[in-house]
Amino acid sequence: MVFDWKEIFTVGMVLFAVIDIVGTIPIIVDLRNKVGHIHSERASIVSGLIMITFLFVGEGMLKFIGVDVKSFAVAGSIVLFFLALEMILGISIYKDEEPKTASIVPLAFPLIAGAGTMTTLLSLRAQYQSINIVVAILINIIIVYVVLKLSGRIEKMLGQTGLGVIRKVFGVVLLAIAVKLFASNVKGLFV
Repeated sequence: MVFDWKEIFTVGMVLFAVIDIVGTIPIIVDLRNKVGHIHSERASIVSGLIMITFLFVGEGMLKFIGVDVKSFAVAGSIVLFFLALEMILGISIYKDEEPKTASIVPLAFPLIAGAGTMTTLLSLRAQYQSINIVVAILINIIIVYVVLKLSGRIEKMLGQTGLGVIRKVFGVVLLAIAVKLFASNVKGLFV
């Protein structure tokens, strides 16, 4: 277990694209308008704990149900592919019910630490050191916290057009990541 800043940067960028905290600012603002105050600290801590726990327990859960990590990574790459399409094309494939509370559900889970993030974590675990993934998670949680705290200011500063551009750029990055994860793990299914 060695700290590798290149791995931390790569994993951090992947998680940043999947979490898409900047792209979800319109959702965060809408939640704040519907339910009032959002507890940024609570949402950040809970989502970080969910991600770190799943990073270490997720593989065991998969083994328990008889699924290997490579199969999960391939399935995850397909989920990431569709998330990227949502971001790029501005469509909504996944629909959820209206929230009644905001800090934990739906903000911490599933918005920040959702299915795409969980899938990505296990996919990344197949390729990178766990310690580097944990550091990348912690860095992303700090970014999530800052963005949650400053979401109103960021929305005013970027405007709808700026947020749309950022969302599409991270969508293309996420699409490339999905293709890479698929290509590097699909071979392992037929060996």
